[in-house]
Amino acid sequence: MTTGKLTELALLTAAALILYVVELQIPNPIPIPGAKLGLANIVTVYAVYRYRPGEVLMVVLVRIFLGSLFGGSMMTFLYSLAGSLLCLLGMLLLRHMVSGRAIWLASVLGAVLHNIGQMLVAVLIAGKGMIFYLPFLMTAGCITGAFTGLCAQLVLNRIGRQ
Repeated sequence: MTTGKLTELALLTAAALILYVVELQIPNPIPIPGAKLGLANIVTVYAVYRYRPGEVLMVVLVRIFLGSLFGGSMMTFLYSLAGSLLCLLGMLLLRHMVSGRAIWLASVLGAVLHNIGQMLVAVLIAGKGMIFYLPFLMTAGCITGAFTGLCAQLVLNRIGRQ
């Protein structure tokens, strides 16, 4: 890996981490436990369409680890790790099938998979009763996934013109 590429990935990780920390300061507009805007995922969706899978995985893992240190806990780490890995896998598989004009669709799928990953951890830790939240999380995930995907699509379109 070149120094330039490593610098780009470090800057993407920093941007995602900043978005994550800023989001922690915003009151949650979605009154569902575990639901959030997922602003850091704008960077993830962008990276999925700009970089190789291993590079995106590095950005995601470092962001999750540092985000858990800065603003979360070990539980945050577990939920984020499970959700993010499932999300990333789904988006990487879908990126070759979704055109540049419909990146937001991959983001919606990623958000749904992220919620499924989080729910798997929640069921393992807290029991089957947590499944009750899944429909609410899925609805919120579709809305926030579309928002973060559209933001990533705008960034990709803007950078592509330069």
